[in-house]
Amino acid sequence: MSQELINWSKKNYSDLPWRKRRSLYNTLVSEIMLQQTTVGTVINHFDRFISKYPTIESLSKTSEEEICIAWKGLGYYRRARNLRKAAIGIVEDFQGKIPLDFEKLKTIPGIGEYTASALLSIGANKKALAIDANLERVLSRVYRIPAEKGPKLQRELKKLFEQGELFKGESALNWRNLNESLMDLGRVYCQANKVDCISCPLSKDCAVASDNPLVYPKKLKKDQKRESIELELLRVLVKKDNLFLTYKKSENEWLSGQKEFPTFILKTGDKNLSQYPYWNGQVNLDLESLKKFKTGITKYKITNYVLEISEEKWKKSFSYGRRRLFFVNPDSKDENLSTSSTKAVLALSK
Repeated sequence: MSQELINWSKKNYSDLPWRKRRSLYNTLVSEIMLQQTTVGTVINHFDRFISKYPTIESLSKTSEEEICIAWKGLGYYRRARNLRKAAIGIVEDFQGKIPLDFEKLKTIPGIGEYTASALLSIGANKKALAIDANLERVLSRVYRIPAEKGPKLQRELKKLFEQGELFKGESALNWRNLNESLMDLGRVYCQANKVDCISCPLSKDCAVASDNPLVYPKKLKKDQKRESIELELLRVLVKKDNLFLTYKKSENEWLSGQKEFPTFILKTGDKNLSQYPYWNGQVNLDLESLKKFKTGITKYKITNYVLEISEEKWKKSFSYGRRRLFFVNPDSKDENLSTSSTKAVLALSK
């Protein structure tokens, strides 16, 4: 089963930059980048990031703000902070050498079970299964595993793997190639809502290829799905010459460490939300006349309204608590401006 799959993967995807230049460090960086981000997006950022931080030591010495600037365009900035924490932990506790022991890897801040398994299998070609969403989906279909997607299915796959029930009859497996090829298959032919069983190199070995593959993995029951909450925010753009008023997000706020325009909550279904101050009618608003754009974070679906006002009007009518406010150039690559703030500027220009 595996060799045909591996041959397909190597023929089509061996030129990915983190595969062309193999190292444990490159595997660590690429695997954290690839979490919740497409391969195409990571390709556009990987080489630039590695050029800036070519070693684990150089990464460990950077500041949180600097790594977030280098991470710009990849989103989910918590991953950047976790990567930096991991680098610091590896340098301080393992003399800069990434350990090849699962339990030791999990003691490193920023490294969980998936990243530890990926470092062992993809980074070091050791026997391990790096269960991401793609691999989870592919194996649930190939073996017709009835467990619900998410933690239940991951536990079942881990148990079957440890019991030797997966890849039976396969000899001398290359664990790096197997993990990578299963991930490739999941993002190309065996997607969540679309399959191409005719082109799939595993179709003849797949338990559900002639049935209905999209039934697998079993979906979570409706009441188990994470709720989605609507949120309306007002992004206030205070402009002085070519500069905009911002503040730096604190550690307990979304996107901590990034700079953002003053933002107010207009409407939310979450009464406990305290990420921003609530709008209390400082000025009259005609929402229909304002530019807007959509974003999302965690469970929130966000409609962002953009209000541009003068510095004089801001000082006269607005207050933003005890936050220290300062002006920045949004076009500067050295400013760690949040993606939502960048989108607000773009919305005004349209």
